[in-house]
Amino acid sequence: MVDLQKTVPNLIIDLRYASNNNFTGLRMYPVNTDHTFLRKSPALALAAAAKELKSKNLGFKVWDAYRPYHVTEKFWELIHDERYVANPAKGSGHNRGIAVDLTLYDLSSGKEINMPTGFDDFSEAAHHGQSLGDVEKTNNRELLRSIMEKYGFIRFETEWWHYYWPGSDRFEVLDIPFEKLKKRKHAAKG
Repeated sequence: MVDLQKTVPNLIIDLRYASNNNFTGLRMYPVNTDHTFLRKSPALALAAAAKELKSKNLGFKVWDAYRPYHVTEKFWELIHDERYVANPAKGSGHNRGIAVDLTLYDLSSGKEINMPTGFDDFSEAAHHGQSLGDVEKTNNRELLRSIMEKYGFIRFETEWWHYYWPGSDRFEVLDIPFEKLKKRKHAAKG
């Protein structure tokens, strides 16, 4: 596993599940969680995408990436809907360290650019391809999609912010605490 803060240039990390500012209204990660992780291949791809974005005066803001398996179990207790929450029987891309929830922000101001919805919006407005009636939000969603797909990620159709690396069956489900990952120099192969 690779620490995104040390790998991706101009990255802002705002781990929503380390606060109560998320769909559960509860803190799901330890309060001091300030690092997040991906497997090596998607982390390096995200870093390359960030370098290209810099030429557009944009950067990535990450809301979630690696998620310990026990948190997915808690999510499933709250929302039994695979359009928005992974079924723990299958595990998730987040549990495997190959999925990331993110948006774009302006490097000059530090402000997020306008997107179709906020994070963890479980409405059709968050779906890719949804007609928005707002050219700016549509263009921004498509900019994020195009840069992520250019660097090998696959979009999740019901969440404009969620992208994952192909070949999830090659990666095991992990339930490693953040602090343990933060202390390890090399966790899992990726």
